[in-house]
Amino acid sequence: MSKHLQLIICFVLGTITCDAQNKTLSDFLPEGAVLFEKYNRGLSINGKEACILITKKVNTNNIVMNYYDEMVDRNRRGIIVLFKNEAGYALAAENHDCFSSENEDGGNYFPPGLWIETERGNLIIHYGYGRYGYWRYIFRYNKNDFELIGYDQSDNRGPVTQRKTSINFLTKRKQLKVNTNSNAYTDGEEVFKETWEKIEIKKLLNLSDIKDFDELDMSIY
Repeated sequence: MSKHLQLIICFVLGTITCDAQNKTLSDFLPEGAVLFEKYNRGLSINGKEACILITKKVNTNNIVMNYYDEMVDRNRRGIIVLFKNEAGYALAAENHDCFSSENEDGGNYFPPGLWIETERGNLIIHYGYGRYGYWRYIFRYNKNDFELIGYDQSDNRGPVTQRKTSINFLTKRKQLKVNTNSNAYTDGEEVFKETWEKIEIKKLLNLSDIKDFDELDMSIY
């Protein structure tokens, strides 16, 4: 049975639960979407136990043939963040269309992997691109939404890190670390030159306002 069909069956049966509460979560899902992934073990955001749902639309028009003559599901994905309370779970924030499909065309390489983490009470949206590195968005909960307060990126070639970028939108500063050792592939030692820059930003970006993470351009900072 295909994963797409399994997702549809789960939605119809309405049996999606968070382990800690055994509470049906179907009411939190938007119409025309199903649960794609669930994160709820050991997650803590802003001192609160959290359950995070990655949703996926089920529009059959977006099941298409790829370059390899394979049928793939190109429906977009979204995120729902829930906080645990005495009654079960309450909605903290949601964005139903901000992530591309896991089956998007990756060009000469596979599409980046997407997973969710928490760190120091913050929500982390992490993209991994194998030996080419990673990038991640750091969100802080504030006023019924999540504000983008940080961004990290690592540009790699195999085991060697070529460049690291870290942006702090609260302090309005960007850190750049560039590997200056051209022999790092042979001697295994990276030598970074570190510089700092100020950035211009007038307002923090909210998670619920992001239309497409693929379109976020961090190079403007």
